[in-house]
This record gives sequence, C-alpha cells and structure tokens, in this order.
Amino acid sequence: MDRHAESYVLEFDGLFARATAEQTVEFKHTLTAHHSELPPVYSTPDMIRLMETAAFLALQPYCNPGEITVGTAINIEHRAASGVGAHILAEAVLESFDGRFYTLQVTARDDVQEIGRGTVNRATVSVSKFLDKMKAQLKTAR
Repeated sequence: MDRHAESYVLEFDGLFARATAEQTVEFKHTLTAHHSELPPVYSTPDMIRLMETAAFLALQPYCNPGEITVGTAINIEHRAASGVGAHILAEAVLESFDGRFYTLQVTARDDVQEIGRGTVNRATVSVSKFLDKMKAQLKTAR
C-alpha cells in the first residue's frame, strides 16, 4: 500500500469532511449570457462549478503537500431556477472514499429552496506529476 493511501485511511477515520461555497448570481452566471434567447436564470454549469468548488474545499485540507483533488465525475440534478441577485450556497459532504478516490454528496440552495443536488467524484493527484503529464500529452499531440 502506498504512503498516500495509508495516510488518508488514518486521517479520514471518523472524519466529517464538509465545505461550502457561495456566490450571488450575476448576469454572467445566467443562461442569457450564453445565448440571448434563453431566460436570465442561473445556469446549470455555474451551479455545478460552485458545487465542485465546495467539494475541492472539503478535501483540500487533507491533501499532502503538493497534492490537490480533481473532478472525475458528476451526477447532478438542477431542480429549480434562480434569478440575478439570488444568493447561492453550495455544500459538499464526504460520502465515501477508496484510496485516492472520493465521492461527495452536493447540494445547492438559493434564498428560498434547494435548487440542485447530486454527487461529485474527485481523485487526489500530485500537481507536479499532473502538469508533467499534460505537457507530455501536448508534445505528443503536435
């Protein structure tokens, strides 16, 4: 077993990893900003971005130096519309993990109701190895 997996098993034993991220909906976060014929409501990609940010923030304190988590999968339902000026709060709570792979339950709420929910999967990576791999892929593509 690698050192990384061992340290996470110990660190997450009994841990309740949770974080929130919030924003106020601006025009740039609306469907209209992407296409003029769409209504001025909070876009699903912006809601997912906020959920992903909360998930990142929940796990980052437990990463080793030089590591981050990156998104690997999402399963989200956008259940209600929010308009410009609405305050959005996304929350991520660790549901399970297996080695360096994590599943978090995520929700998003506006001032009135829950607007979205689902799961976000993330994996721990070494930043330097991740960037080296990306550079190698660019060289290969050329």
